[in-house]
Amino acid sequence: MKKIVVYPGSFDPITYGHLDIIKRALKISDRVIVAVAHNTDKRPFFSVKERVSMLKKAVKGLKGVEVGDFDGLVIKYVRKKGARVVIRGLRMISDFEYEFQMALTNRKLANDIETIFMMPSESYSYLSSKLIKEAASFGANIKGFVPRFVEQAIKEKLSRVKLAFDRKD
Repeated sequence: MKKIVVYPGSFDPITYGHLDIIKRALKISDRVIVAVAHNTDKRPFFSVKERVSMLKKAVKGLKGVEVGDFDGLVIKYVRKKGARVVIRGLRMISDFEYEFQMALTNRKLANDIETIFMMPSESYSYLSSKLIKEAASFGANIKGFVPRFVEQAIKEKLSRVKLAFDRKD
């Protein structure tokens, strides 16, 4: 029986920290399904379609990685994919409380599905998609945080937003 894990998240956008977790998950499983959440509460910068496309490009050379998207409860998606494990990344202690609450809730809803917490390499432990977007919006060089094509996508999206904002004035 193949060991399948699901790594859900918003991936808005994917960072080198996310890629590090995906590679680590591959070491303990046969297949990693990276699942983009349709979480509109977070007001995503990129559409689900854009995030899925960027993820597919970022993991292209990684054997055993599949990219998809889901709406609703992650445990339903995990079951649908034939998996029994959810991978969650923990960067700092600040992530722990939220992730712990989510893992316990998922366990209560589906006690046959386990959550495994993984830490990225120290060099990525401070990275967050939100921080990357904010830094880029102020013109910072984000080259070391995201793949080149993601950096370009962020810059293009920011220039379109700025152009639309300037037209309103």
